[in-house]
Amino acid sequence: MPHNSDMNDTGATPWRAWAVWAVGALFFFYAFMQRTAPSVMVSELMRDFSVNASALGGLSAFYYYAYMAVQIPTGLMADRFGPRRLLTGAALVSAMGGLIFAGADDLALAATGRVLVGIGAGFGFVCTLRMITDWFPPERLAMLTGATMMLGMLGGVTGQAPLAIVVGEVGWRPTMTGVAAVGVVIALGAWLITKDQRGAQGIQHQGSTVWAGLGVVLGNPQTWIIAGYGFSIVVIMFAFGALWGVPYLQQVHGMTRPDAAFAASLILLGWGLFTPLVGWLSDRWRRRKPALILGAVGCLATIAPVLYATELSGAAIKVLLFLNGVAMAGMVVCFPAVREHNHAAQAGTAMAFVNMAVIGSGAVMQPVTGWLLDLGWQGGLDAGVRVYPAEAYVSAFVVLPVACMVALVLGVLVRETHARAQS
Repeated sequence: MPHNSDMNDTGATPWRAWAVWAVGALFFFYAFMQRTAPSVMVSELMRDFSVNASALGGLSAFYYYAYMAVQIPTGLMADRFGPRRLLTGAALVSAMGGLIFAGADDLALAATGRVLVGIGAGFGFVCTLRMITDWFPPERLAMLTGATMMLGMLGGVTGQAPLAIVVGEVGWRPTMTGVAAVGVVIALGAWLITKDQRGAQGIQHQGSTVWAGLGVVLGNPQTWIIAGYGFSIVVIMFAFGALWGVPYLQQVHGMTRPDAAFAASLILLGWGLFTPLVGWLSDRWRRRKPALILGAVGCLATIAPVLYATELSGAAIKVLLFLNGVAMAGMVVCFPAVREHNHAAQAGTAMAFVNMAVIGSGAVMQPVTGWLLDLGWQGGLDAGVRVYPAEAYVSAFVVLPVACMVALVLGVLVRETHARAQS
């Protein structure tokens, strides 16, 4: 870690370091809120843009395509230019995308807005991790990474039940315009508070390492196995929790939209609350595979009753979805595991690749699930919006338990590192 001129002689972290982290973590919160927002305005979007489930799934997935595409370049650019300018620009791009989305009168313009939102949001996590590395001692990295992910979870929760209430009161367009304005405030805070720490020599060296090591990382079979696990284990979060779970719980289980949004958000809540604990236990016990395997088993055991047990109460569904998020917290181990299977020089590239796979799950599985829903549509309409029968949801959601089983197989194939990293 390079010398931090703002760290005092006693080793205590100054207030500015916490302020810098807070700005980055707030942007990650904001990015997660924008990610999940479409799940609480499904009917309105389908009506206003005259689209079916497949098209809406594709629209929502544009966020993930853009987010995924910028991951590895973000690592290089953060090293080359520093996170201050990147974070400020990214927040402005996200705000601009949100404003375009809010005012769109056709699907193409709405998709453009979602692409811009995804591009801006894609810089949040990497830049925040970079600022943690620059401003804090190494022994606080895991704790602050977990805290950042927890704030992301809170952003996702905010983008569901609370946002659903606002959408119901004022409509989705004014709501998303207000969300865009928040991005401008974050950009201002990033420019005024954030400060870059590293010199150009270190920046250029690390940036070149990101690109030079990509081929080495992709040539390692364990990288692909861990990335595949990351892709599979979060299918429930993205395909169910972040989009199709809300209309499913409304139509099949009779929940109100705010109640359904709250139930779906419990996946994120369980994940966010327990991710730091799972990471801490994995480090303490120096084992990676148990968290991966138990996570896959737990996800399968908790989603299956929600989909196939017809007599579940609303309270039981909420408990199961919360426990599903708890089990999904095992995915946090993907990042130290892939780091330990690759050399230090390629650590950032390896973790960026896994993060691409995780985000790619949303990009792929949201439209796939929408397409499967359309296959089961029987012609029902409500105010011009397609209504899908319970059978269509059962058929489409077969991807959820299948993804859990794929994750279980891949978790077994991951080689245990005992928390020993390659040098």
